[in-house]
Amino acid sequence: MTKRLRNLFIPVIAVLLGILSGTLIMIVSGYDPIAGFTSLWYGAFGDLYYTGEVIRQVTPYILSGLAVAFAFRVGLFNIGVEGQLIVGWLAAVWIGVAFELPKVIHLPLAILTAAVAGAIWAFIPGLLKAKFRVHEVIVTIMMNYIALHITNYIIRTVLSEKSDKTKTIFESASLRSPFLEGLTDYSRLHWGILISLACAFTMWFLLEKTTIGYELRSVGFNHHASQYAGMNVNRNIILSMIISGAFAGLAGAMEGLGTFGYAAVKGGFTGVGFDGIAVALLGGNTAVGVIFSALLFGALKVGALNMPLESGIPNELVDIIIALIVFFVASSYMIRWIIDRFNNKGVK
Repeated sequence: MTKRLRNLFIPVIAVLLGILSGTLIMIVSGYDPIAGFTSLWYGAFGDLYYTGEVIRQVTPYILSGLAVAFAFRVGLFNIGVEGQLIVGWLAAVWIGVAFELPKVIHLPLAILTAAVAGAIWAFIPGLLKAKFRVHEVIVTIMMNYIALHITNYIIRTVLSEKSDKTKTIFESASLRSPFLEGLTDYSRLHWGILISLACAFTMWFLLEKTTIGYELRSVGFNHHASQYAGMNVNRNIILSMIISGAFAGLAGAMEGLGTFGYAAVKGGFTGVGFDGIAVALLGGNTAVGVIFSALLFGALKVGALNMPLESGIPNELVDIIIALIVFFVASSYMIRWIIDRFNNKGVK
């Protein structure tokens, strides 16, 4: 079995093992797994509305997954995607409610502002990593909480009069699409899915087809060798975090300009940024892998909402299945060892 084929099999096996484990949990808990998975499938793809909601959920998952995957590919661990998403969400909505412009100017401006906000938020841990070798995991985790409480404060005191949400953005800044909504029985599907797919292509092209991408990956593999080869290691570390943060900020824009159309005070994290870690891991930190992984996670999240209604199974079980999938992906060494054992037996 070739290395590429083996790398493809590992996430597939991880998903199957996660589903199998979820099935066993249902049986032990006294639930009917067939009814559970049937209701989950119907809740994701049994109706045009549900399918539209799956694609809508996939949109920020792709971008948050790209943010994590890009950082992983260049040797960094951006655990602050959640915070970068939140500040991107606020920045996009801020532009959306501040003034009204022609759509051809207003919408790109709001999206670009979200990307810049996420990039700036990621620039801080990138700078600390490059200049002082402060571990980015610690800084990015702490900045998630800073982002949450600062954005809540701004929403209450700047963008509203002690209210828990902002005004709805102007139509000129909205990603909503009556055409796509009509195709999917008036789901919340919007044009953001095209932006997320374009970003996936951008990540692939940047890392695989450009000199800058080669330098970024080289720095991720070995700082010392890259520096010896004449590369600016500190600059590339900062640039990597900026690009990763920009993807995360765009994920926030998809929620603020597409799904909701406003920003609200949050009692906790959205979870989309943290789910992006799982999306990236399952997708093998590749652009194409992230797209398919995001589709799976979006289907699980949306389909799970139908499980209590149709089969009486709590939708929290899907979170357990997702956690198990991540566990098996993280245990890929074990899966790889088993595959190699079978290959060696086949050769003999």
